[in-house]
Amino acid sequence: MNDVAPPDITALAAQIATGDRSALARGITLVESRRKDHRQQAAELIEMLLPKTGNAIRIGMTGTPGVGKSTLIDAFGGNLTGAGRKVAVLAVDPSSTRTGGSILGDKTRMAHLSQDANAFVRPSPTAGTLGGVAAKTREAMLLCEAAGFDVVIVETVGIGQSETTVSDMVDVFVALMLPGAGDELQGLKKGVLEIADIIAVNKAEGGNRERAGAAAAEYSAALKILSPHPDGWSVPVLLVSGLANEGLDELWQTIERFRSEHEASGTFSAKRAEQAVRWFRALLDLAIAARLFQKEGDQKALKDIERQVRAGDITPDRAVDSVIARIGV
Repeated sequence: MNDVAPPDITALAAQIATGDRSALARGITLVESRRKDHRQQAAELIEMLLPKTGNAIRIGMTGTPGVGKSTLIDAFGGNLTGAGRKVAVLAVDPSSTRTGGSILGDKTRMAHLSQDANAFVRPSPTAGTLGGVAAKTREAMLLCEAAGFDVVIVETVGIGQSETTVSDMVDVFVALMLPGAGDELQGLKKGVLEIADIIAVNKAEGGNRERAGAAAAEYSAALKILSPHPDGWSVPVLLVSGLANEGLDELWQTIERFRSEHEASGTFSAKRAEQAVRWFRALLDLAIAARLFQKEGDQKALKDIERQVRAGDITPDRAVDSVIARIGV
């Protein structure tokens, strides 16, 4: 028997709306839970707080390991809180295959921002989610907005998975690069450049400044041979340093210019509307997959089909046809 009382969702929503960080943390834990009763409570919580969302600028940041994402975000976020803004960082960690928990622990890598009264840093395990983005990052982002944070940064894992997922939930997508563009360009997915709204070459301080400038020139050249940005935006390539806190004001000004131009053209709201539809479809896919084999007999049938695929007795395509036939879709 479970003696733990269910959370008072109305009270929790009211606490989050006042900016209570402890309540916000509990709310995010609730939306990340896979328990069926928690999912229902989380949906109720999101519905209550939805009218208080939508006012933040949503920023996605990605880059290969070692590019200095956390150091840059720590300095960048600190600059923003110093200017009177409230910053939430949803730092998506790769999951431990043994425990399912976060490995990197971004709070330890953002020492200043995690202690800032006007900031909220939340590491979330990806749990194998495609694109290095936790399955419930969208909901967590809405809770942060409802709590009064006007800048929400989503830091992705950046380990070669598709980053399209994060670009589909943010307003502006920033790709961080390293000096030495020759090697970086060879290992970089073309798709990341195609979906980036801003390119920022990090670690452009001291002796690296010249190399960073050369890298920026190569990225600019690479962008010219790609398809133009669909809304006419000319993707800028900036030089920044999270370690030295250089170029970060220009980065923020560029983000604000991006938002201003897209709000004026109407593409800002149109993009968010399309993202909501994609979110719906993603959740629908997850819900359908979760409910396909809830009965014990169905679970056994699925295991049998998987065994046949593993043994090479049936192709994956035929296996899918078999599943569809079984559920009558």
